[in-house]
Amino acid sequence: MGSAIQNLVIFKLGWLACILFAAALLPEFAVLAVAIAVLVHLARAPVPVKEALFLLSAGAVGLAWETMMLHSGLITYPGSEAQALLAPYWIVAMWVLFATTINHGFRWLKRNWAVASIFGLLGGPMAFYAGSAAGAAELGNPIAALAVIGAGWAILLPLLTLIADTIIDSALLEPESRSANKKPASALEPRLERTSGNA
Repeated sequence: MGSAIQNLVIFKLGWLACILFAAALLPEFAVLAVAIAVLVHLARAPVPVKEALFLLSAGAVGLAWETMMLHSGLITYPGSEAQALLAPYWIVAMWVLFATTINHGFRWLKRNWAVASIFGLLGGPMAFYAGSAAGAAELGNPIAALAVIGAGWAILLPLLTLIADTIIDSALLEPESRSANKKPASALEPRLERTSGNA
């Protein structure tokens, strides 16, 4: 099984576990399921620090978006406080889980922003509809909620691909870039010998 397929399988299993635990009002176990999937993912990442930074960035985007949706009244979550200031932590964890696919199973989305936008437009509402059908969320006005979710994901998914490329392409966190800036002593020795010989 290829690494991309393995990545998507782990994501799907984590997504399913998170949804079922959230629907059963067990958000702690939902987050635990995501945490296990994320740890497995990071252990396989080429540069874990970069991948972790991207996942945290995706979580921040998800927290902002889901909190806005919560306050719009279009989505409510069973077991969450009616006047909660922030979206439930388990739904933010779902964003982190989804982000594990951007550089791997769904990396083809990064080739074209239009494709990513269409994928978000269709995939976002489908995922939320499946989650609401499982009892993990309630859509106040299903048509309006799914339309807003689709519009939001049509923008947010290309944004996530941009963030991913920005972090992954950066040389700041590359172990090789730090060592490359330090010339080995052996590379300086011939030059020093020539200088001393001329003196």
